[in-house]
Amino acid sequence: MFRCEAYAAPAADKPLGPLTIERRDPTPEDVVIDILYCGVCHSDLHMARNEWHFTTYPVVVGHEIVGRVSQVGSDVTKFKVGDLVGVGCMVDSCRTCPNCREGLEQYCDVGNIQTYGGIEPQTGKPTAGGYSKSITVYEGFVLKVSEKLDLAATAPLLCAGITTWSPLRHWRVGPGMKVGIVGLGGLGHMGVKFARALGAHVVLFTTSPSKVEDGKRLGAHEVVISKNEAEMTAHAQSFDFILDCVSADHDINAYLNLLKRDATLCLVGAPENPQAIAAFPLLMKRRRFAGSGIGGIAETQEMLDFCAEHGITSDVEVIDIKDINTAYERMLKQDVRYRFTIDMSTLGEPAL
Repeated sequence: MFRCEAYAAPAADKPLGPLTIERRDPTPEDVVIDILYCGVCHSDLHMARNEWHFTTYPVVVGHEIVGRVSQVGSDVTKFKVGDLVGVGCMVDSCRTCPNCREGLEQYCDVGNIQTYGGIEPQTGKPTAGGYSKSITVYEGFVLKVSEKLDLAATAPLLCAGITTWSPLRHWRVGPGMKVGIVGLGGLGHMGVKFARALGAHVVLFTTSPSKVEDGKRLGAHEVVISKNEAEMTAHAQSFDFILDCVSADHDINAYLNLLKRDATLCLVGAPENPQAIAAFPLLMKRRRFAGSGIGGIAETQEMLDFCAEHGITSDVEVIDIKDINTAYERMLKQDVRYRFTIDMSTLGEPAL
């Protein structure tokens, strides 16, 4: 084991602060990564504040990691020291179940090992995330990152990016399709960028008139104010696919009525309360209401390669680690366009 500086939540009602943790020495299959940037996901806040009711403290969160390889195990073949790499929401899985063998580790039948809040199979200790100086990861869950991309803006691709990319690819979004993106936040802004780059006609739905111009800047061909009944009605029965990125409670039925026959609405946001789905909008047009998690490792690498080819990254505000508690409060107020990324070189600097 080796010691590593980190930033951790000591309790649900306490702010995050400095903590020295232990990382495992690399096994023959492991890669040690010096972390350069870590994105800030709403899941980090949920875990830090025990809003999912299974947090073990102290907890180091962060699962949108970009860094450089500093050490490799003797059997590692995919990476070498100095490589630019990424780590997302998973650091391992059972590797043997049908889903894992199909490259769908996110749906591992045994349960994949989360970057934080899981248990390392190598040590039996809790996993610790990217709000830290370094991390040790099995090479099969490490991803190659292009030197072409802005690294701070690349970090959120490891969660917000793949969460929207995976369903767009699964439902074969492409030229000739009309695609709706519901919500313009951390997820939604990536959904707009990806759908546009994949060749679809993109319509953004937002409750905020202030986001109309930004939606168009990000790639939406049209922006609909979802509170405007006339604007919504004008798009009835016209969409091939809708990606719902909203985590607040909202009326999903309003969007089901916009689908063509046999079209799909996929939810990637996670509303706190159960959603009431009316039967007839589904039955009468054979529509589908679906959900999607993150992508597997191969699909995440595909996404990163696509981003490098098309120059796609997240829109980010880069912060110092000492500002993370303020960032959490701003995130709750939706006061960020559209993701925070922590410059991990600031970890260990004295507070001013």
